[in-house]
Amino acid sequence: MSPLKISWKSLWSKPLSSALNIMLIAFGTGILTILLLASTQISEKLDNNSKDIDLVVGAKGSPLQLILSSIYYIDFPTGNIPLKEAMELARSPFVKRAVPLALGDNYNGTRIVGTDSNFVSLYQLKTAQGKFWQKDFEAAIGATVAKNQNLKIGDTFYGAHGLSSSSDVHKSHPYVVSGILTPQGNVTDNLILTNVASVWKMHDEHEDHDHDAKEAHEHEAHDHKAHEGHDHEADDHSNDQSRELTSLLIQYRSPMSVAMFPRLVNETTNMQAASPAQESTRLFSLIGVGVDTLQWFAILIMFIAAISVFVNLYNSLKERNYDLAIMRTLGASRTKLFLIVIAEGIMLTLAGTIIGILLGHLVLEFIGSNQESSQAQLSGFVLLYNEIYLFVAGLAIGIFAAIIPAIQAYRSNISKILAKN
Repeated sequence: MSPLKISWKSLWSKPLSSALNIMLIAFGTGILTILLLASTQISEKLDNNSKDIDLVVGAKGSPLQLILSSIYYIDFPTGNIPLKEAMELARSPFVKRAVPLALGDNYNGTRIVGTDSNFVSLYQLKTAQGKFWQKDFEAAIGATVAKNQNLKIGDTFYGAHGLSSSSDVHKSHPYVVSGILTPQGNVTDNLILTNVASVWKMHDEHEDHDHDAKEAHEHEAHDHKAHEGHDHEADDHSNDQSRELTSLLIQYRSPMSVAMFPRLVNETTNMQAASPAQESTRLFSLIGVGVDTLQWFAILIMFIAAISVFVNLYNSLKERNYDLAIMRTLGASRTKLFLIVIAEGIMLTLAGTIIGILLGHLVLEFIGSNQESSQAQLSGFVLLYNEIYLFVAGLAIGIFAAIIPAIQAYRSNISKILAKN
């Protein structure tokens, strides 16, 4: 019989202790797999969504909250900023591109974002079907939104006030789907995009239903500017003192802007400037503390598993000394006995490692499918190159746990063992 078959039969002769060892290894590997997949996906999402945005300008408050709400769309905005002041900043010589954002509504939990064509350029968006919005209450929707909400070109839907609730629906103006975006693999897949004027009009009606004359005037102004393209939608309203935006996404014109512009915003205006790079690093370092703690916990479990496998093999070897001695008298070499014990250790740990990795993927997929936020959604159906290291770790634990019992089997004195029995 081959060493592998003998090892396999030996493991099956003690199903309880083998199952316990496999469970311990699977538990440790599972935690490490979840941590590896989750931290990799989170850092990729942070990089993907903020890669071309140098600064976010918004209302004073928590800079992290401003970044989360304006780039990742997973928190509430810090407040609103006056349109007039925002546009003055947008025209600063330090700024290459300023993208206005007007948030405040949602459709079934998906955020409706009022913006302009600068947003399209910033994220290099393209439509898979239809076209970008050209009139008020037209909307281009992300690929995931189209799929999850079952929306097609020409379909209409109603926005609801707030960023997640569906209770306060704006029934006065339906949005019309004018375009569906190509999948981007970033936050825009989960957004509904329209012009800033649409969001303003919704809220005019929400606050006061007697604004018909004002709306007619706005519509005329908007129709007039539609002929000039919609690049400067927000600019055209700058004479209206009461207008507000949620935030501005800024791209710098030159490296000098990095030193000058945030200070200019924070010290000379009632707004705040937050750097996505700084805040994302801070956020990830906070997450990292938890990840590190859990990683050490998982490594401790793996270490306990290694000791457990060692004790299991050591005890099993004592029980099987006689069998191994008989095998030696029947012609089995010392090396064959050594390989039988090593194979047992490797089989146990590899079985645990494979089960652990599969469990890690399934658990993360379950967590991801039950997440409330679609923006930070995690997936278990992702394979990472680094998972190879988990297999290598499993192999190493198996060899490490089996090496002393295997050496004992190799050195065993046949005549003494047979004489005792």
